[in-house]
Amino acid sequence: MEESPAPEQPSPATHQRRPRYRGKNPRRFEEKYKEHQPERYSDTVAKVLASGKTPAGTHRPIMVAEILEILAPQPGQVAVDCTLGYGGHAREILPRLLPGGHLLGLDADPIELPKTEARLRALSFSEESCTAYRSNFAGLPRVLAQVGFTGADMILADLGVSSMQLDDPARGFSTKHDGPLDMRMNPHRGQPASAVLEKTSPPLLTALFIENADEPNAATLAAAVAGRTFTTTAALAGAIRTALPRAKAEEVELAIRRVFQALRIAVNDEFGALDAFLRELPVCLNPGGRVAILTFHSGEDRRVKKAFAAGERAGVYLAGADEIIRASAEERWANPRSTSAKLRWARRSG
Repeated sequence: MEESPAPEQPSPATHQRRPRYRGKNPRRFEEKYKEHQPERYSDTVAKVLASGKTPAGTHRPIMVAEILEILAPQPGQVAVDCTLGYGGHAREILPRLLPGGHLLGLDADPIELPKTEARLRALSFSEESCTAYRSNFAGLPRVLAQVGFTGADMILADLGVSSMQLDDPARGFSTKHDGPLDMRMNPHRGQPASAVLEKTSPPLLTALFIENADEPNAATLAAAVAGRTFTTTAALAGAIRTALPRAKAEEVELAIRRVFQALRIAVNDEFGALDAFLRELPVCLNPGGRVAILTFHSGEDRRVKKAFAAGERAGVYLAGADEIIRASAEERWANPRSTSAKLRWARRSG
């Protein structure tokens, strides 16, 4: 009887080094391994948080305590997070819905949504307690019908752009790092910001800068960039600086942020989506259901305020906040991106 050959011994695993980069620390966003996997570097994240900044690759939910007080989630209820983002609000709401409750998370971003769903699953939130859907918040009625819910007991909509999107230069939302001038929440749909600039006339672009960003130099900036080709965020920022030669440096940087905001709103039709969402909102709420909406721009806040006021006059909403709620001084220091946030809420009639 022949002996069986000895099984081959597995070769020892080789240590995988990170790609090399110039200098002491990585400079390019693609090389910043801690920003792509912040959950693996808790010490670094803690230091950044302690300094009053948001760690790149993450997002800090705004006014969590205030939102939880307004929505008052209870076991067995149905909640909707219309802008799931990083999942910060959702992870605070979910434990309060259990046992028996369910959270629907909507987000139009096909890049970040799978990451957030995996993050929630890693926190032991199963498909029985939460499900994620790639959809703009204007598609909420369709998603509710798809899952068989007649309505929700609470709805949250955080209209801000997530830090993960702002920090990633490939998305083109900011000038923190140079990148393609894109700005689409869903990179597979619609036209990038570069195409909007090429096709928009100076008068229309002036109106867009005023409506979407309250830009005081709208006409000057529109004349400088309308009809031109800008392939990168740095190129557009440079053109804005050139168009405002006598302005102070801080005024120029504010103008750049406002122009980027105006283009982002236009590229993603954010006002159109918000108007559609506000129209359908009452039928998506169960009797007595609550809604909380975080806005970051006067145009958004005006729309929410008018919709809630009209709903109260029509008897659709029984209660709502007469005044906006803002982040506390402590939160504004700890998270400067909360400074411009405005929170409004309403309760559906029963």
